[in-house]
Order: sequence, then C-alpha cells, then structure tokens
Amino acid sequence: MIKKILKNSFLFTATSLCLISCDDSQVFDQYKTFDNGWPKKEAVSFEFEQEASVKPLNMFINIRNNDDYEFSNLFLIVKLEQPKGKILVDTLEYQMANPDGTLMGEGFSDVKESKLWYKENYKFPQKGKYKVSIQQAVRQNGKIKGVEVLNGVTELGFRIESIKESK
Repeated sequence: MIKKILKNSFLFTATSLCLISCDDSQVFDQYKTFDNGWPKKEAVSFEFEQEASVKPLNMFINIRNNDDYEFSNLFLIVKLEQPKGKILVDTLEYQMANPDGTLMGEGFSDVKESKLWYKENYKFPQKGKYKVSIQQAVRQNGKIKGVEVLNGVTELGFRIESIKESK
C-alpha cells in the first residue's frame, strides 16, 4: 500500500513539475491540501496582488480527488473580494464523474485533477489585493443538510492564466 502511494505521488509530482516548467500562461497558481477530505465549514482562501487588467484573463478552480469521492457532481460557493471591498459571489456546479461512475479529469493513477472554469475573459477592475474564497456546498439527494466532510478531495487550487493570442 505504501509503495503504491509513493509511486503515485512520484508520478504526480514529476508530471506536475514538467507541466509547470513548460507553462508560460500562468499568472497565479496555488493549491491547498486536505488530509482527510474537505470539511463543509472550511472555506479555502487564496490571496494575490493583481494589476488592473487591460487584457482579459481566465480563472480556474483546480480540484484533485481520488476514488473516495462518491458524488457525480460538485457544488461550490466562490467569493471574489476586490481591493475596495466589492464582493462577487457565485454558486457553481461541476460534473465530476462519467455516467458509469468513473472520475473525470486528468491523471495516471486513482488521483484525478479537474480544471474547472470559474471566470472567462475577466478583466480585473483595479490594482490591489484580491481574495478568492471557495467553500464546498455538496448535499446528498433528498437531504437538506450539506455533506459535513467531502471525502476523496485531496487538494484544491486556484489558477489565473493569460489568454494566448491566436496567430
């Protein structure tokens, strides 16, 4: 079991390093790790400095999950706090599994990474410190109370990319 975990960790790290080193579109990219799933009460925050943007940028939420993830979709509440206090709130839903139950996403092992669209062609209105907070809002069918701990989620990331100009 430990050999399998070490092998999967090595493959994932090696692949990630290769992809990061070849990535010239990255403006911001950061991850937070969960040891035992993603607690409902734990909002994950990412803070970054940003210039007011003339050129639009794309923003993504990246999620790494394994076979312990038991849902076919993912609901998130995402807050984008701007420097002068304006807050934009979005409730988002993403499909995470195929109809046969296999996880969607990229990966060579039981860990899959999904790159989920958050905001496309977004122009930051002002220079300063921005904060993105992401909270899971998954519920089981027929139940009002949300899932207390979202098992199978190992990491959550936030990424900003420049848009490549077509030639």
